[in-house]
Amino acid sequence: MEKMTNIQDLPNKKRVVVIGGGFGGLKIASKLNPQYFQLVILDKNNYHQFQPLLYQVAIAGLEPSSISYPFRKNFQNKKHIQFRMCEATSVIPESKTVETTIGSITYDYLIIASGCDTNFFGNDSLKEKTIALKSVAEALYARNTILQCFEDSTTINDPIALEKLLTFIIVGGGATGVELAGALADMKKFVLPKDYPEINFDHMRIVLIDASKRLLSGMSEHASASASEVLKKRGVEIFQEVFVTSYENDIVNLNDGSTFVSKNVIWVAGVAANSLVGFQKETYGRANRIIVNEYCQIGTYKDVFALGDTAYMACKKYPNGHPQVAQVAIQMAKLVVENLEKTETNKTPNAFEYQDKGSLATIGRNAAVADLHKLHFGGRIAWLLWLFIHIFIIVGVKNKVVILLDWAWNYVTYDVSLRLLIRPKLKIPPNNIIPK
Repeated sequence: MEKMTNIQDLPNKKRVVVIGGGFGGLKIASKLNPQYFQLVILDKNNYHQFQPLLYQVAIAGLEPSSISYPFRKNFQNKKHIQFRMCEATSVIPESKTVETTIGSITYDYLIIASGCDTNFFGNDSLKEKTIALKSVAEALYARNTILQCFEDSTTINDPIALEKLLTFIIVGGGATGVELAGALADMKKFVLPKDYPEINFDHMRIVLIDASKRLLSGMSEHASASASEVLKKRGVEIFQEVFVTSYENDIVNLNDGSTFVSKNVIWVAGVAANSLVGFQKETYGRANRIIVNEYCQIGTYKDVFALGDTAYMACKKYPNGHPQVAQVAIQMAKLVVENLEKTETNKTPNAFEYQDKGSLATIGRNAAVADLHKLHFGGRIAWLLWLFIHIFIIVGVKNKVVILLDWAWNYVTYDVSLRLLIRPKLKIPPNNIIPK
């Protein structure tokens, strides 16, 4: 099959197709040698989104534009890189072809870095009725839903209806769940009483539900205990070793028989890889991740790679695969780029070995936890370190400045100024006739 006519071939350069413009995809774009390769990046959005801060968009702490960066602007001065906004649907490795929503694209090398999406563990009802938090669009929907509940609470007298509006259920005790719970607790204390003096926020509940034995299960026990202690002190109710079985008619049912009433159920309980179909069944491992070897290669295909959240590489240190965090994707991307160049220059490729640089999670104002190798600490120092690292790795100088200014303003004033309800305008039928 011929290559797509709207993708320009560069002479004497192998075509590398990358599916996904997340942390791994951007690292490939920054490191790939234009002497040997041309790069085609495919993504369903025309921008990179900084997922670790999506929860701050959801609580109106940051604007979505400050954590997003256009791909085309990022690649303006890189003539060997072409971007296409589309969704990859399948791969045909035998013909070196990727099927997409804009047609077929052939490759010399294919790198699947498509990340992951929210895992509802097969419960389609929860998928339809809860709020996910894996994209800018979902974060904006969450922001609108949360703010609308406070607006509605000013006009409600019925205590049961008010309880539903002011109860926020967060399902999942990982980093996103903990950070979101802490941020909502800060809003409850510092921001919302000033905006809505007519509401008694003693009635506002923030409930964190986690199926595991401890919060932040991917971090140290010290970090888990510290996070739990801080959240409880800030009024967050924590329920562990239980899971949600259903959510119907504003009622959340748990497996132990307990229930909650709420119109705000935010699901951050797990992730599943956005893996492409086209490989043999045994190629797919846990949570739909693609099984790769120590070189990130898929099966017997030496020209097809997977990395980051999509890849499942079992080893002695990580028998269940590497953690699905940004650093894994970045380090895998760097290795794949180095090995591609080694292949072109007839050198021996290197195997992947993950260098754990530590983990951080914020729990709200002046509170965070840090695991840096054998060093475990929390408090304001960990919080400042979390702020610095996130500013450092955000894409775009303007975004760095905007986020820094927003955070500084929020810290000094105990307030944010982004609490705007913005929805798409509904089209009015011709002649202003409203259908029945």
